[in-house]
Amino acid sequence: MTYPTGNLDDTVHQRHRLGILTIASEASRVEFTYLCEVLQLTRGNLNRHLAVLEEARLITLEKGYDGRRPKTWIVITKEGRVALSKEITALEELVHRHRANES
Repeated sequence: MTYPTGNLDDTVHQRHRLGILTIASEASRVEFTYLCEVLQLTRGNLNRHLAVLEEARLITLEKGYDGRRPKTWIVITKEGRVALSKEITALEELVHRHRANES
């Protein structure tokens, strides 16, 4: 039997990457600038987190244009959805254990 923290994925669990995956799971795709704003990250910092997630095949990046303006959209992959679901399940188990021992 593994304690629930053993089921946390270091790639997913980092707070900004967890935020990226969660937001990306709520839409078909999410725009780079939007993520910078809502997660309060610099462009460089967000780029680094996206590179980690892309390397792990948890997201894909789509480059394109909105009119003449270049845009980057982030799309969560099937693997990303599975990893996010596992992470949330592990967190829920931790919360459940904590609440069971509060009284």
